[in-house]
Amino acid sequence: MTTTGALARLRAGNAQAITVVLAREGALSRADLVRGTGLSRATVSSLVAELIEAGRVVETSERVRPHRGGSGRPPVLVRLSAPTGIVAGVDLGHRHVRVVVADRAGEVLAEERRVLDVDGLGVRALEEAATMVREAVDRAGEDLDRLRAVGACLPAPLARGTRELDVALMPAWSGVDPERVLARLIGVAVHVDNDANLGALAELGRGSARLVADVVYVKLASGVGAGLVLGGRLHRGAGGRAGELGHVTSVPDGLACRCGRSGCLETEVSTDHLQDLLRPVHGAAVEDLVGLAEQGHEDVRRVLQRAGQQVGRVLADLVTALDPSVVVVGGPLGRAAPVLDGVRAGLRDHTDPDVVAGLEVRAGALGERAEVLGAVSLALSRVAQA
Repeated sequence: MTTTGALARLRAGNAQAITVVLAREGALSRADLVRGTGLSRATVSSLVAELIEAGRVVETSERVRPHRGGSGRPPVLVRLSAPTGIVAGVDLGHRHVRVVVADRAGEVLAEERRVLDVDGLGVRALEEAATMVREAVDRAGEDLDRLRAVGACLPAPLARGTRELDVALMPAWSGVDPERVLARLIGVAVHVDNDANLGALAELGRGSARLVADVVYVKLASGVGAGLVLGGRLHRGAGGRAGELGHVTSVPDGLACRCGRSGCLETEVSTDHLQDLLRPVHGAAVEDLVGLAEQGHEDVRRVLQRAGQQVGRVLADLVTALDPSVVVVGGPLGRAAPVLDGVRAGLRDHTDPDVVAGLEVRAGALGERAEVLGAVSLALSRVAQA
């Protein structure tokens, strides 16, 4: 027999699920909350009423058209009430640090990006990131004591439990707990995740995958990774390594990879590799591969389309197994039409036709800012859970 206490815990957990979705995605209708949480319409309606009465959620004056363009009166949106304080997001890429400070509604107040050898610096990269957070808070006209939480991402898997990075990919980070170190440096709670996971979170809340329940987000940059969203929730896997697409074998006995193996997808489609292929012809201009493709350089378009096809081929088994409704291609190459065309072709050639028929391949809407905005969403969701 279910106890009263168990029912209360279930109801509290469901209320938390609603606040987390609102923290991640902003103002939503009750119907959107049903889709975003998987809860029943009656449960959502009852819990939203309780959250409004408690002052944690408010109705807005904003209205939108019904879902899928239906007719009828536009639904009322609800959002989290706006308590005082700010949050920060930190994106530690292989060669850069990007920091955003945002208010509790997720609106960006200050932003900064610096070039930095994150892979090789370890703790020193975290020290630089902490300095950038403090400077961004100051530029936003805020005080550091109003900072409630920091979300951060790194370009490698984090082991579940220990939260340490895969040091095979980033040996300078051996023994480093980035969550604990950054929290000590800044003086507030820090929550860390993989960069592709947070890119997926951002596109789910703010971008091309808004309110889509089953999504594969692929980040194509100097590294390659995937974030998996199943049933509206990030799927990290038993060991925290779900989505390590870049280290799936693409070309047997191919180029040596930084992971210690050879022929990984990353060695064939990373921006570094593609730029190396084209640098003898295009020189310094090769740093802007997308721009060169848009200017009509056919050699660049061919290289990008072939890279997209390789990504699509490696994605094929994953897509067949998970049956997502959307694949979002993000990172610096996410807006390149030849890459998107190549991904579609690779999937079409190597995936069950019935799966591909219902699948959309979309460019990421947030570009290179997806990961840092996902870090902001992570911070907001953790504050909402507190």
